[in-house]
Amino acid sequence: MRLKLRVDGYPFHYLQAPLEATSFNRVGEPSQYQARLVTFFLVLILLLVPGALSFLPLSAESFQTGKAEPPTGDWVARQVDARDTGRDAVIQMRMRLFDRQGRQRERILEMRALRGTPGAADGIGDRVLLRFSYPNDIKGTGLLVHERPGKDDDRYLYLPALGRVRRIAGSERQESFAGSDLSYEEIGGRALEDYTYELVDARATWTAPDGKAWPAYRLKSTAKDSSLAYPVATSLVRADNFVVVQADVFDRRGTRAKQYVVRRLEQQSGIWTVMDSVMTHEIDRTRTELTVTEVRYNSGLSADAFSRRALEQPAR
Repeated sequence: MRLKLRVDGYPFHYLQAPLEATSFNRVGEPSQYQARLVTFFLVLILLLVPGALSFLPLSAESFQTGKAEPPTGDWVARQVDARDTGRDAVIQMRMRLFDRQGRQRERILEMRALRGTPGAADGIGDRVLLRFSYPNDIKGTGLLVHERPGKDDDRYLYLPALGRVRRIAGSERQESFAGSDLSYEEIGGRALEDYTYELVDARATWTAPDGKAWPAYRLKSTAKDSSLAYPVATSLVRADNFVVVQADVFDRRGTRAKQYVVRRLEQQSGIWTVMDSVMTHEIDRTRTELTVTEVRYNSGLSADAFSRRALEQPAR
């Protein structure tokens, strides 16, 4: 299963919210913050992409030991994108947001995902439901995404203050979600085919926090849409499980704007899961630390859990 939370060439992202409380304007809509991190990576996808290697045409290990022809950038990107996560996933997360003065704010959220069935009668692919449970100023705020293969995804926002669900129009998709620097467009994703990929180094190395060195691929992804705020990223992909363990994100001027680093990687129910990670904004001098507190795979979620009615259910 691929959780459709991808921006700027690789399937992970990151939430960074302003430290002030979310406010609402006269019609009850969220006030618009400047999207400093529009088109940012979403770490959450890394939590949901295991290393299912049985179907691969070339094993990473065989190439790293010099027994096969080197893979291409497209091949590596496809393995990152196509790793199986089972049928569904439920993930509880805690985010710690730090401003440039080191002041901290915490957010707690739950992410649910359900894998779509190709050719489904309702035309819906993957389903994603995200809901905040803390702090109180955004508690209960939720976003539902229905992937529409070959079309624009459907996005629905629930604001507890209004007590209703409304659809996000195309013109609003670059606006801030729940007072964060995450836009609606960033939740729903872009296709793998929207980028070109270059294998910069097929014999790179990633040094884990415990000091152990792992064979890795260094992959450069470039957006075909040059108008994106962050069109280029260079990532380290572990060769044994195709988990992105580090990434540098560049703006249109070629300046490195952000860096993502995995700090703890574990297998949960046989699935490689990023349990602790940090994203640093090198220009704004802010950072977000993301910790997984609980994860469940293949828990039997149904499509009913991803309906507009489900979106209105109160946060726990």
